[in-house]
Amino acid sequence: MMAISALIIDDEQLAREELKYLLDSVGGVDVLAQGANGIEAVDLIEEHHPDLVFLDVQMPGQDGFAVIQRVMERSRAGKPPTPLPHFVFATAYDQYAVRAFDVNAVDYLLKPFDRARVFEAVERVRARLAAGGSGSAAAPDAEAQLDRLLRLLDRQEGRPQASEQGRAPAKLIVLAQSRLLLVDQAEICFAAIDEGVIRVVTRTFEGQSKCRTLEELMELLDPARFWRAHRGFVVNIDQIREVMPWFKSSYQLRMNDKLQTEIPVSRAQTKRLRELFNL
Repeated sequence: MMAISALIIDDEQLAREELKYLLDSVGGVDVLAQGANGIEAVDLIEEHHPDLVFLDVQMPGQDGFAVIQRVMERSRAGKPPTPLPHFVFATAYDQYAVRAFDVNAVDYLLKPFDRARVFEAVERVRARLAAGGSGSAAAPDAEAQLDRLLRLLDRQEGRPQASEQGRAPAKLIVLAQSRLLLVDQAEICFAAIDEGVIRVVTRTFEGQSKCRTLEELMELLDPARFWRAHRGFVVNIDQIREVMPWFKSSYQLRMNDKLQTEIPVSRAQTKRLRELFNL
């Protein structure tokens, strides 16, 4: 039995070590390399052309879905196109999202890992490799399956489709402590971007959005309630606790979160602030 070549990509060292230990105990898998983030994942896939990639969904900066999109782009750009590996997701997603993986014939492992489940995932990949023919890194419809997965996850995260443009979803998905929480937009105080990661702050907790820019996030938010007060901040108008005069006719906003965060208002948005509160 030929060993399956594999990569392990996870930002948690303990998770990588645990999965490597379980794969060694299962046997038949040759782990070529390990990576700690999305950028390393794309480079390692291009370098090693593995049969299989164990890919963490929730990584800071470039998450697992962004990795897949980048690998697909590079695959299509190749002449001839390079074959795609199989992906097995390592995730703490709620069951509704796990069902999305099943529908799209993409396997998953829930954290903490279970040896029997790891064995099952490896055997499913082995069967697909056999079905795709020897030497093939993925079954012929792998790209179509991944495309369907990404589209389905976009819908489950509440991103509006073409027929729904202009109608913001009532809830937003926020990642907090490895859980996906459905949050009423009214509960959100503000969102801020820092080094490519968008923080979403409510009155009771803080999490992250899977959106990559504040512009993308604004497309999901109710425009009657949320306002881009500064290039780095989107605020919920109903969650502004205090408007404070600041340096040279500018203003700061004190928000209604636990820390009563102070957010600057850009000069370009000062007029809008005055209109909102009749200043």
